[in-house]
Amino acid sequence: MTTADLHTLTGAYALHALAPAERAEFERHLVACHACSQEVRELTATAARLGRAVAVAPPPALKEQVLRRIATERQEPPRVPHHQARSGGGAGRGRALSRFALAACLAAVAGLGGVAVWQNQEARDARQEARAAQLRSEELAAVLAAPDAKVATGGLTNGATGSVIVSRGGNRAAFVAVGMPKAPSGKVYELWYNDGGTMRAAGLLDPTTGSASVLMEGPVDGASGMGITLEPAGGSEQPTSTPLALMDFPAL
Repeated sequence: MTTADLHTLTGAYALHALAPAERAEFERHLVACHACSQEVRELTATAARLGRAVAVAPPPALKEQVLRRIATERQEPPRVPHHQARSGGGAGRGRALSRFALAACLAAVAGLGGVAVWQNQEARDARQEARAAQLRSEELAAVLAAPDAKVATGGLTNGATGSVIVSRGGNRAAFVAVGMPKAPSGKVYELWYNDGGTMRAAGLLDPTTGSASVLMEGPVDGASGMGITLEPAGGSEQPTSTPLALMDFPAL
């Protein structure tokens, strides 16, 4: 297995999904690779935080679905420092683009004339979207893995559960919903910070698969809790409906 291949195994290692031989080879690689060691620590902490935030019984078909997806999905390699990227076959550049962004770039190169110009613009837009999505994911992971993160869990609607994870040191919060029904047509779930009875918009929630994890927008500041309401598509500046749930933030 090449060094570039080993760089792609951080997620599987953190979740104990490697075969014994692969695990042994990867652990030898960890000794010399600071980037992979750091990513394994972050992924392990994030997985543990999510496990504590929400615990539900998986459906019987989940294992089969995961194994089927493993055979068709390729993990992106991690970012590594520049000096390691030169010695590791360029693995550090792999994560900069999502598969979608990379495909868009290739399409732009292959195009001709006006089609090529249009595709090149599409590729730039895709790269920007990919970078923004990656930044949001990294910020969400930072909250979940923060040393001072605390979790509060409560019931939402129709048997759904929600957990709010707060890092006072990072001044950020994240929200995880499980079993949440899809919002009615023309409606969207909106999150709010509760600033002493005044609700402050904190982003939208889109549980298209029944579950969702989202970094709440804006700083926690002096908020003592949060709420979730059903709002018109696009969200509202102030709540327009009775809260589906109100949750106090965990004590310091």
